[in-house]
Amino acid sequence: MSEQAPEHNEPHKGNIALRLNWLRAGVLGGNDGIVSTAGIVLGVAGATASRSTILTAGVAGLVAGAMSMAVGEYVSVSSQRDTEKALLEKERIELRDSPDEELEELTDMYAAKGLSHDLAAEVAQQLTARDALAAHAEVELGINPGNLTSPWHAAFASMVAFTVGALLPLIAITVPPPHLRVAITVGAVLVALGLTGVISGWLGKSPLARPFWRNVIGGSVAMAVTYGIGTLVGVVV
Repeated sequence: MSEQAPEHNEPHKGNIALRLNWLRAGVLGGNDGIVSTAGIVLGVAGATASRSTILTAGVAGLVAGAMSMAVGEYVSVSSQRDTEKALLEKERIELRDSPDEELEELTDMYAAKGLSHDLAAEVAQQLTARDALAAHAEVELGINPGNLTSPWHAAFASMVAFTVGALLPLIAITVPPPHLRVAITVGAVLVALGLTGVISGWLGKSPLARPFWRNVIGGSVAMAVTYGIGTLVGVVV
């Protein structure tokens, strides 16, 4: 009696492209929020001990950064969506004007994947009868016509992720007493960056060590540079 692998172990189940798009937007937004806001507040903290000045700079950086991430993600994904739509329209025209040639092309693509020509022809015919555009778009273009990337979803995900990430260093730098601000902020930021690195590696089914250290080292350098510049500016001014 043959055994079937459980469905939940199937690595390609679901829309991988959509999941990766959300992952990219969320992780990029969260990391940006953590690092950029930490850099701002640590830089200001290096120049002044005024809580209100640090808070004002941090909030301004949070709002500006969140809006910038949302707009940038919207523009980027909109361009991608426009390209996908253009490719699908071109495929529609080809299917309308040259259906036989398109069917043969689809057959050849399945045959190139390892199917016999007869089986490839049968698969191509059945998929074409069901949804010709979807069949061609999936194999030829790698696009699901019914599930195109959404610029609004990506923009919202980036904005929310940036805001959530930015709140951590903002709270860490303003709540503790002055002599503990920098140490607590640096520690909280490094823990958060390490966590987002591990989460991104886990969701992306990749090794965890590389994204962990990439985030931690990159964040450490950014905070050290901005704090050093802030301290230098504070001394000079």
